[in-house]
Amino acid sequence: MRVPQAAIDLSRHFEGFYARPYICPAGYWTIGYGHLCVKDHPAIDEAQATSYLADDLQIGLRAAIKYCPVLLGEPENKLAAIVDFVFNCGAGALQTSTLRRRVNECDWVSAGDELLRWVRGGGRVLPGLVRRRQAEKDMLLAGAL
Repeated sequence: MRVPQAAIDLSRHFEGFYARPYICPAGYWTIGYGHLCVKDHPAIDEAQATSYLADDLQIGLRAAIKYCPVLLGEPENKLAAIVDFVFNCGAGALQTSTLRRRVNECDWVSAGDELLRWVRGGGRVLPGLVRRRQAEKDMLLAGAL
């Protein structure tokens, strides 16, 4: 199954491209478009970053479908929102979340509200995560109301 283009676009937009490793606001070494790495990872170009992102989003896609199989029968924008969430927060976050339950209940309004709870990184509210979760919520709810 292919990763929805909307998930790719959302992830690229909020992650931004970094050729060299840096510590993200949550305290992890990262490179490219949000790819976790070691601190001495060699510099990469945009093509390598795109390849890393494709692999990372494929993992997010598999987790989103595993934990929220209802998404297979829903419009692609809903899947894209959850794939971006998993890419950013991890499969474990989705697996144990109320978000997962709300998605599987097809309670889209409540699921959107649950997304807005995931805005902390490194123990503090991050404005970038607030914007990202709102974008995911908007994508999740597009055409749902």
